[in-house]
Amino acid sequence: MPVDGTPLRAAVVGTGGIVTDSHLPALRAHSARVRLVAAVDVDDASLSAFLRTAHAALGERVAGYRELAAMLAAERPDLVLVGTPPALHATQTVAALRAGAWVLCEKPLCLSLAEYDTIAAEEGTEGTEGPGGTQSAAGSGPQPGAVDGPFASCVFQHRYGSGAAHARDLLRSGRLGPPLVAHCQTTWYRDAAYYSVPWRGRWATEGGGPTVGHGIHQMDLLLHLLGDWREIRAMAGRLAHDVESEDVSTALVRFESGALATVVNSVLSADEVSRIRIDCADATVELTHLYGHGNDDWAYTPAPHAHGLRAPDAHWRTPAADVPSSHAAQLGGFLDAMEKGERPPGSGRDARRTLELLAALYKSAFTAAPVHAGELSPRDPFYCAMHGNHPDWAPREHC
Repeated sequence: MPVDGTPLRAAVVGTGGIVTDSHLPALRAHSARVRLVAAVDVDDASLSAFLRTAHAALGERVAGYRELAAMLAAERPDLVLVGTPPALHATQTVAALRAGAWVLCEKPLCLSLAEYDTIAAEEGTEGTEGPGGTQSAAGSGPQPGAVDGPFASCVFQHRYGSGAAHARDLLRSGRLGPPLVAHCQTTWYRDAAYYSVPWRGRWATEGGGPTVGHGIHQMDLLLHLLGDWREIRAMAGRLAHDVESEDVSTALVRFESGALATVVNSVLSADEVSRIRIDCADATVELTHLYGHGNDDWAYTPAPHAHGLRAPDAHWRTPAADVPSSHAAQLGGFLDAMEKGERPPGSGRDARRTLELLAALYKSAFTAAPVHAGELSPRDPFYCAMHGNHPDWAPREHC
């Protein structure tokens, strides 16, 4: 990996809307640190259009490839950005890791905990841990505090930006008081035309419904703010769309801190909104937005007992600089980690925790039983697939 100030070499896999509209502007924002050298897509028309757009946006010509393996062998990129349909994420991430590239992949990083653990097995090592958790010999391998990548992270851009960083700092510092009650809402609307895309609404190609495909962002942000979860009780339904997976899910989550949260994920809601609200002992913090947020989307309300006792804590005020949540904000943090030789945010245990919560939500919803953190071992059917081979939900060939 370059250490002399030379920009890192990046490649994109997939050239559809998410890459063109989000990853390309992120790369442009960090053009002094990273250079796009290649793009991969099996659709020649999409690839050609992207190459023209990338040249216009970045001022450099980008090599086009139809096969990931050929690109990895020819270009040897430092970083691979994956923006293909979900079913391809795991295999493409593993291929990039094996080629020595760090990976930033669109959500979901993979479709099951089993796939996640396969990806993790291909990552580099941290500290003095060697492959398989063995201790490296003195004077060889990674040294304490160092990492030996590559690593893979999931795109969770809602964690990023000044508003989210400020809220997390306040919550972790205790300045709002202990978190008590929370609400996490992703209530969007998707019509039949949306599900006419062949890979949508199917377990094998999307991994689930709005829980995995939409609500994952707010659920990840909730975990980012509140920390580890302990227990979940859930329900799910297929209420309006002719799909394999759910089109709505609800859950109650207990956190290790003792805080309780409600979660709602829907693609049936005409009044679309994304919302997180956390009621703490001394204040409520609330985020209301749709697909991205800035400082003005965060609100802090002092608890009634605070009125007349003291003015709202000056620390609650949002930062003067407004950095919106975005792919560019996350890419900046990812590049920082690469350049410092650190595991990037949104990877490792952190990313697995979010995926485990999703799998646990499905298990609880489909079995009508509470699920606890750490319960989904490789022997559990919900470890291998979000539908858990449940006869009412799994595709017929899996039952």
